[in-house]
Amino acid sequence: MLDSRPARGGDAVRRRRECDGCRRRFTTFEAPEGLRLFVVKRDGSREEFDREKVLKGMVVACRKRPVSVETLREAAERIERDLLTCYEDEVPSGEVGERAMQELRDIDTVAYVRFASVYRRFQTLDDFFEIVKAERRPATARKRP
Repeated sequence: MLDSRPARGGDAVRRRRECDGCRRRFTTFEAPEGLRLFVVKRDGSREEFDREKVLKGMVVACRKRPVSVETLREAAERIERDLLTCYEDEVPSGEVGERAMQELRDIDTVAYVRFASVYRRFQTLDDFFEIVKAERRPATARKRP
């Protein structure tokens, strides 16, 4: 082993190694197995929480918007961390979607409206109008949709 040091804010160990046979170097990250959180979907089925799935939805909402993937990755990590703090084993899917919308609302309002339109299954222009109207109100007068 060439080097071993803390990584990811102390949550993991980064190790640099060298193969004795070919002399190539490689890096590994070791972290404790995380807690498992399951999402309870609208139909009652359950699936393991997947931060990458949350990130993918946010990336789609931010398509052609001036938002970095790193910003979205940090938001997805905050969502996961918050959910693991607030829920022990299972979380309703609605809570995951609401937290993603809150993050997007703070990052980019256009992406927020895009995400909300899919998540809340907008059917008419009035649905869009209501969310845009709510965003135009001063922050203190807004209520979370």
